[in-house]
Amino acid sequence: MDTSVGRRRVHRTIEYTELDSDYQHDVSMYKKSPGNEIALSVFEELALERLQLLRIMEEASNKGHRQYSEEWKKYIKEELAKQGLRKYLRLLGGYCSQTEQDVQARKADHVSHFILRLAYCRSGDLRRWFLTREMEWFKFRFLVQTQQGIMKFLQLNNLTYIPIPIDLKDKLRQDLFDSTPGVSERDFNSVDFYKVPFAEVLSLVKYRKVFVQKGYAYIPTSDLIVSIQTQFRASLSESLCVYNQRLPNLDDDRLNSLLSNLHHVHTGKTYVVDENREGVHPANLDSYSKEHFPLCMKTLFTNFRTAHHLKHGGRLQLLLFLKGIGLSYEDTMNFWRTEFTKNSNIDDSKFQKEYAYMVRHSFGKAGGMINYSPHSCIKIIMSSIGPGEHHGCPFKHWDANIMKQKLLGEYGLGTQSVNSIIELVNGGHYQIACSKFFEYTHNQPPSNMISHPNQFFTESLNLAKEKQEAKKN
Repeated sequence: MDTSVGRRRVHRTIEYTELDSDYQHDVSMYKKSPGNEIALSVFEELALERLQLLRIMEEASNKGHRQYSEEWKKYIKEELAKQGLRKYLRLLGGYCSQTEQDVQARKADHVSHFILRLAYCRSGDLRRWFLTREMEWFKFRFLVQTQQGIMKFLQLNNLTYIPIPIDLKDKLRQDLFDSTPGVSERDFNSVDFYKVPFAEVLSLVKYRKVFVQKGYAYIPTSDLIVSIQTQFRASLSESLCVYNQRLPNLDDDRLNSLLSNLHHVHTGKTYVVDENREGVHPANLDSYSKEHFPLCMKTLFTNFRTAHHLKHGGRLQLLLFLKGIGLSYEDTMNFWRTEFTKNSNIDDSKFQKEYAYMVRHSFGKAGGMINYSPHSCIKIIMSSIGPGEHHGCPFKHWDANIMKQKLLGEYGLGTQSVNSIIELVNGGHYQIACSKFFEYTHNQPPSNMISHPNQFFTESLNLAKEKQEAKKN
């Protein structure tokens, strides 16, 4: 992924290929940046999946699990499986096998790492967060390696760690035994020790977990990761600074929008409806649209009710959103049929031929039988909008003057509030602008920054219910 190229815009879909010889091991030092271009859709998917991975690891620590403990590892593996991130789960087996699935998993890991470098090189806080998470991911994979896997890793990365001679080991036997936790006297003879500069294992020195003599530390194989991690951290830290300097060369509005907002992207709840959950009645949709829909869905819903038609992108965005708030399959089909057939150019027969399939497909009742999730904010923001289309993100895709008129006129926001939103929009902070819209229309901010239209709806509806309960009491 060359960030030093001249200014350009990419509008092509490039097949994603790399040399398999570059992907022989589950643990990577990420020294060689990807050399091929990839499709924008693949770029986005890889970025979001790696962000999910790093957030899962952060969450494991936040839940109180001691880092690298069995509970910590178990939690991460279970969450990776739950969220469908099996490619990353494959890298935690410690086998380093060479099946096609293994190679593809390593490719995804490699490319996604460099994508997130572009996103997280932008400030000191972002760099620190990214470094911490990547160090955890690196060490986790290293710790599950077999002795053979470790040796292969060292060889592939030209890392020279030669065990100290047996006679020196015997001479230092007592010092090594006294200074190295976890090595029993019975196992001492089978453990290899390595001589490394003490500056590479300062964390061991700090807690007096290593024998140091004449500027060198003597570490067992199990602590090699400490020395290797120090080198990995230094290399990655330096690279992030270089990427930050090269960011002006990245001149693609779609990529910049994704990368600059990636840290705030929603990677949590997908809002696939639980069939046992209480649904939403179609009769409530009009009132819900006025009180609880985010601006993107208000716009789509209003245009649909007015023109009784939406183009494909708008139909899909609104349909999945309504599905996500709890509109059942039967009610969804009836709602769309009723609205479409109000259009003088569409009768029931035409609806069945041209529009009913999308409803069935979105609910996993046709095609690949996939139960599709509503679009997240970042997916909507990244949408391409053509003439006569109403989908997308208003904060991203509307003209600033139109946005200002609507916020002042239709939604009754004050001038100061509108100017605050417009300033965020001009700065490319579309999700923060949406969060401010929530705050100004509900007289309090959302519990978290808005990153999903269905999150906006849920928080708005819950807030209204809380106010109703408060009035009763």
